[in-house]
Amino acid sequence: ISIEDLLARKPQDLDMVSIANFIVGKVVMITGAGGSIGSELARQVELFGAKQIILVDNSEFNLYAINEEVCHTKSVAVMQNVKEQSLLAKTFSLYQPEIVIHAAAYKHVPLCEANIREAIENNVFGTKNIIDLSIKYEVKKLVLVSTDKAVRPTNVMGTTKRICELYAHAVPSNKT
Repeated sequence: ISIEDLLARKPQDLDMVSIANFIVGKVVMITGAGGSIGSELARQVELFGAKQIILVDNSEFNLYAINEEVCHTKSVAVMQNVKEQSLLAKTFSLYQPEIVIHAAAYKHVPLCEANIREAIENNVFGTKNIIDLSIKYEVKKLVLVSTDKAVRPTNVMGTTKRICELYAHAVPSNKT
């Protein structure tokens, strides 16, 4: 049995030309750049020819590691927390990202269950900051990384991500 047999649909290949056109020559900010998803996004954004990559993370070690891995002439490491809107605003103002890929989140279900307030603060209010600043600074495209757990949430992490999706859909996006 192949994996394709289990999918119950024809597998979709990535449209590499569309992805390249989306990224090439642009200033791309990635929040959560040191995390598992964010760091892979940073690698891919570099491969697809971004003009500049703004790596944002609150973990010094993870930020250092991904910044060492990508091209130093294209990357900027910014150690910030998405909960700090005034500091993020300075970063948006300074670098003027054209694309923001928001991957910063607390994603481990048991930790979010044990630390509900922190999960809400980081995932919901951190995402709200990123969305609001993207709109304020007229970022062309904002990509919100979510999870399958947001579809019908049964835990804190899934619920916080669902709230983020709802906010992203509800807020007037203006030029973003």
